[in-house]
Amino acid sequence: MATHALAIHGGQPVRTTPFPAWPVSDGREERLLLEVLHSGNWGIMQGDKVKTFQEQFAAYQGARFAVCVPNGTLALQMALMALGIRPGDEVIVPAYTFIATVSSPLMLGARPVFVDIDPDSYTLDPAKIPAAITSRTRAILPVHLAGQPADMDGILRVSRAHHLAVLEDACQAWGAEWRGQRVGAIGDLGAFSFQSSKNISAGEGGAVVTNNQDLHDLCWSLHNVGRTPTGAWYHHEILGQNLRMTEWQGAILLAQLQRLEEHVPIRERNARYLCEGLAQLGGLSALPENPLVTRHARHLVILRYDSTAFGGRPLPEFLEALVAEGITPISQGYVPLHHSPAIRKTMQDYFGEDPAQTQLPCTEQAATQTLWIQQNVLLGTRQDIDDVLAAVEKIKQAWG
Repeated sequence: MATHALAIHGGQPVRTTPFPAWPVSDGREERLLLEVLHSGNWGIMQGDKVKTFQEQFAAYQGARFAVCVPNGTLALQMALMALGIRPGDEVIVPAYTFIATVSSPLMLGARPVFVDIDPDSYTLDPAKIPAAITSRTRAILPVHLAGQPADMDGILRVSRAHHLAVLEDACQAWGAEWRGQRVGAIGDLGAFSFQSSKNISAGEGGAVVTNNQDLHDLCWSLHNVGRTPTGAWYHHEILGQNLRMTEWQGAILLAQLQRLEEHVPIRERNARYLCEGLAQLGGLSALPENPLVTRHARHLVILRYDSTAFGGRPLPEFLEALVAEGITPISQGYVPLHHSPAIRKTMQDYFGEDPAQTQLPCTEQAATQTLWIQQNVLLGTRQDIDDVLAAVEKIKQAWG
């Protein structure tokens, strides 16, 4: 490829057309939404869409049960409540994750204890968990980041040795598998999200899955203001909340779940083509694949940036150049949560400590050298992926 002026310097960008839009819908969503509209059964207590989706989604994830809630954040909170997390308890969490992973225990008055990530997977490192366990530790909250399962063998070994519950944050991992088992019900409970950017989307929405009958029943009661399935309408057995999903969301999710398996091979094929192409170019590399991850959900493509391949330019400058070339569905990813102003202030107020002092070297490194490509890019054509590769090559030729 001949060297041309970069778009940030006035040159012609590699790409001027948008990548595939997200979310996507067709007549399936429309038909199911109209069924809800004309039925008059807009809430789950009267309709059947959420109930049907719960059954289908639980089966899809290899779980016995699912309870749907308005969003993934509430799924995490409700799951922690079901596990009996109380003020003063401690929950092991990574810092390289969305804020809900850490805000959820804080909303219950529990203390998140940050443990570093594995440098290859960017998920919670089981080898580093035991040193963080105290007499107040009650649960481990691993995150299946970007659709890649965390090391569930290692996490379960630690949890069983120390009698700790495991809540899987699977909010980015629909259909992902660890050793052939779909995530969510490998631990005690698993939380999923159906927010706008997610591979299954209803704009908002969440679910908790489990194989444990008692935990399911408790989640059902917690999400339905403390009612019991066979109790009277105004009988409240425990203190719960109204966390019920609407039939509108359930209708959309039924259609989205049907479409997921249509999209899985497209995402997988394009992700592999992209990662192989980048490996040939050099300078951007995908995270290593763990052979125990038998299915990746491909919610994000996480790439490591090597500044030496781009003339020593810092990552934000490379990101700016890539966006100028028309490769827009990208970002630098998470700010580690032990540096988040909201988390720092809350933990100082609650516990008198500043989590920014926690030593998390792999997390810090990930935050400074990581680039994300969003999942809608992977639903495009081979030409869409070639445009990404061409933009990287163009920048590398200009700067390398």
